Amino acid sequence: MGTDASGRNDNISDRSSREWCDEALARLNAGRPESALDAARRAADLDPGAEWAYRLISLAHERLGRDADAAPAAERAVELARGSWPARLRLAAVLRRVPGRWREAVEHAVLAGKFAPEEPGPEVMRGDLALLRGEHTGAEQSYRTALAIDPGHPQARVNLGLALLRWDRPRPHHDPAWPIDPRDTGRARRALEVWSRQARLLVAAATLAIAGVALLLDWGPQAVLGGFAVLVLLAPLTVRQARRVGVWSYVPAMLRGDPWLGAALVSTAVSVVAFAAWLLLGAIPSVPSAFDPVWAGLAGIVVLGWPALAAVRALAEAWRGHPLLALAETVHARTNHARARAEIIHPRTNQALAQAERTARRNVGVLLWIVLARTWSVLVPLVGGALTVEPRAAVAAVVVPYPMVRGYLRARHRDDRWLPVATALVVLSATACAAGGLLGAWRIEPAAAWAWRAGLGAMAAAAVVFAVRASRAWWRGGPGPWRASLIMCDLPVGAEPSVALDPEVRQTFSYARGVVLSFGDSLGPRVAGAVASVTSSGELRVITETEAWDAVEADPRVAVFAADPLQRRFWVEVRGIAMADSDVLRVTPKQVLVGEFPGRHQRRQ
Repeated sequence: MGTDASGRNDNISDRSSREWCDEALARLNAGRPESALDAARRAADLDPGAEWAYRLISLAHERLGRDADAAPAAERAVELARGSWPARLRLAAVLRRVPGRWREAVEHAVLAGKFAPEEPGPEVMRGDLALLRGEHTGAEQSYRTALAIDPGHPQARVNLGLALLRWDRPRPHHDPAWPIDPRDTGRARRALEVWSRQARLLVAAATLAIAGVALLLDWGPQAVLGGFAVLVLLAPLTVRQARRVGVWSYVPAMLRGDPWLGAALVSTAVSVVAFAAWLLLGAIPSVPSAFDPVWAGLAGIVVLGWPALAAVRALAEAWRGHPLLALAETVHARTNHARARAEIIHPRTNQALAQAERTARRNVGVLLWIVLARTWSVLVPLVGGALTVEPRAAVAAVVVPYPMVRGYLRARHRDDRWLPVATALVVLSATACAAGGLLGAWRIEPAAAWAWRAGLGAMAAAAVVFAVRASRAWWRGGPGPWRASLIMCDLPVGAEPSVALDPEVRQTFSYARGVVLSFGDSLGPRVAGAVASVTSSGELRVITETEAWDAVEADPRVAVFAADPLQRRFWVEVRGIAMADSDVLRVTPKQVLVGEFPGRHQRRQ
């Protein structure tokens, strides 16, 4: 039987369960989930009590997009090692995607944090669960706790930036805690969106057509009749989309979760009512001239309602959250990940860092566009107010781009060639408008006029560059300069190797006469005598006094000591998590320590 360069057994038939688990993990890191699934199944067949194998089976199914198959394997891993925090995290990661089991995912993430408070992973999972529900404050607290444990955690810092930005989850209309399948609410949302879009487009086009026919061809009465026909056409369209909703009981909650969807529906209803009122006023033969502004205003609501709502949404999204703080965190994450990748050789760690770095680079580009849009939205009213009231006030525009420029220089983002062009145009616009106001105050009118023209032209050009960049991203299906292009960093969890007990340790606990259980309660550290045995899955089963049972409910972290039953030359300490099971405590090992007692055998050696 031979071994490869790493010391691993190269004879497939002679590999142990743990060696197959190592092989499955290597295949997962190499991007071969189907092959990794086969290796993990071999490990589980060789040792049905190997919870690490079932975690890898679950992870392979998840990589293949089979969430329904990933859940049973993760649940089996928890059954085999109830005190394993990686198993709890693996199950939490799977259950958050299963409809109706969100609360269980939260419970398992909380237990994982209770089992391993020294690990950042459970806090990151709790932050992800909060972020996916839109609970940004709770997510921020969890990510900061994880970063206090591990400042270089690749996932916590990227997602902290999203929490600071008050990021909208991919399906804001759907609460992950609902028992309903997200595809059902997705179909309902799609039906409501289609109705809103079709109805608004139909009444807007009809308004323009009726006004054009009435003014150009003098066919006012016939055009009004055509408008009433459009209202009749809206009825079957509405009924058709209403049938597709299906889950009407969830619609109110969907609108609360996605207020922009509710705003679009209300805007559509207002447009339809305004269109009907506009037609009625047009159908009256002799309308007093005092109603002309009302008639024109109704037409404006119908035609301009959707563009106005789109502008309000763009402005609101640009001013939501703290993009500069989010940018600082994301840039920090990208820099740390790139530096760490250059220093780390382990492929699994390097792959996770590479994935986190790609996410951070994408989010940095989007955040810079958000900061640019916010800067532009400040310049427009400032310059407009200066032109209207006092041109000298435009001097203040020179300081507006400072945060944007500072963030851009710190980010050093070179992946988007449109971004430096738009940034330079915004800076030019602010500088030129400030110069125009200053030159006007000094009575240098020709130069002031040219400065104003340059500033306003650069401002318009920046908007054009943004529009071109957005259109190009939409056409190619790539990330655009908007919040919806931001993504979470979601690294795989639960692949950590389990702690194995070697035959010497197993023999010690199986035959030791004196076993001591150490635990903590309100009075401090305590010890108690115990009887222990080792299961085939590597857990300790401990029988001890009732005081220990009460203590482990509050703090399940324990340590079990035993001495060599034969020659009493060494001692064994197993630190782990104790969980009550029938009449015994099941202790899942987290760390194994072995040491020698001082004695004559050491002098002889």
